[in-house]
Amino acid sequence: MKITINEENNTFRLDKALSNLTDLSRTLLTELIRDDKVTVNSEVKKAKYKVKTGDLVEFDEPEPEVLDIVAENIPLEIVYEDADVAVVNKPQGMVVHPAAGHSSGTLVNAVMYWIKDLSSINGVVRPGIVHRIDKDTSGLLMIAKNDKAHASLAAQLKAKTSTRRYLAIVHGEIANERGTIEAPIGRNPKDRKKQAIVAGGKAAVTHFEVLERFSDYTLVALQLETGRTHQIRVHMAYIGHPVAGDPLYAPSKTLIPNRGQFLHAETLGFIHPTTEEFLEFRVPVPEIFASQLEKLREQE
Repeated sequence: MKITINEENNTFRLDKALSNLTDLSRTLLTELIRDDKVTVNSEVKKAKYKVKTGDLVEFDEPEPEVLDIVAENIPLEIVYEDADVAVVNKPQGMVVHPAAGHSSGTLVNAVMYWIKDLSSINGVVRPGIVHRIDKDTSGLLMIAKNDKAHASLAAQLKAKTSTRRYLAIVHGEIANERGTIEAPIGRNPKDRKKQAIVAGGKAAVTHFEVLERFSDYTLVALQLETGRTHQIRVHMAYIGHPVAGDPLYAPSKTLIPNRGQFLHAETLGFIHPTTEEFLEFRVPVPEIFASQLEKLREQE
């Protein structure tokens, strides 16, 4: 893995900077540095070394922890399935793939039970998983059933030719009918659980359109060009209209506390890996989302 230190992490300790710029734990990074497996500008450095903007940090990413992933008979709505791909409607509150300390009850566990053939490109922890959505986001995900299909779908995501349209209830009344948010996203240097708009972050583009206005909230449709972690949530908070119910980026006073954000992956479209036909799928918002919209309409 190669990482170039950005301005946000200038003068930070090496271990702290890497903790901010990767998904690896501070403990694991400390072990790698202690074992002289991390170099800065081709020189081995200690954890206390103060990095500088532009420093090139290199290390071999450790093999992911091997988890005992088992198929589980968990209810799962399969919207479409053929020999190459499947499209599923993930419920709000379900984690996409297993991780340490959370190895059951995930979408992967359910997919392994209901869909027998899955691609192996992303390893045993993420079989068939081409992309992901957050635990508290509901909606559509594409699943690859073989490696050829996986490569095709992943290439479409990278080329920005697939369609990913979301619906969200956000705080406040958005002034413009539509707009585009283009702001780089990276790990928040002050809070590893969060992403933020940071100089040197990864390019991120989100298009939005207002569908319905309420006194203190707005229903919007959002189209993703890129797929950064927490992209919609970070971008909407950045323009002052965080997703309602978002536990990280929205105010605590919201529509239904502790019930997850009102964000739904409504539409998913892609070119079929084998037939080359463009397929598009749409699912309605879950009941909690629909009922909240009705309450907002009644209050007007």
